Amino acid sequence: MNPIDIHHILKKLPHRYPILLVDRVLEIERGQRILALKNVTINEPYFMGHFPRRPVMPGVLILEALAQASALLSFESGGEMAEDAVVYFVGIDGARFKRPVEPGDQLMLEASIDRAKSGIYKYKTRATVAGETAAEAELMCTMRRVG
Repeated sequence: MNPIDIHHILKKLPHRYPILLVDRVLEIERGQRILALKNVTINEPYFMGHFPRRPVMPGVLILEALAQASALLSFESGGEMAEDAVVYFVGIDGARFKRPVEPGDQLMLEASIDRAKSGIYKYKTRATVAGETAAEAELMCTMRRVG
């Protein structure tokens, strides 16, 4: 599948600045895996306080970026339901942080569907910078109709 740009991402995810954390989808295999990109810039509002003398992207936001990439994979894999649904983050296991993410980094967001059962998706996720693992976790999400 062709890369997915920010315009398509904005149609799929309910998030907006400053919490939208996926800039582009580089690769996607429906029902399988996704590779997305977050450009980390010094203009991010959290860098003012985390930390003023040594800016580091908060780990919870790295996990949120992975969850958003996973949600995009769900939407692209979900067929008709994806048109009027929201993906809710419902669990996390085995989160590990291996290196700091700093302004100027390109955060690569990888997620693959490990299991999909009874409306619960389980993903194996990994965030990397320049080929080095920054964070990894198993995430669980569910997709629900809205409206």
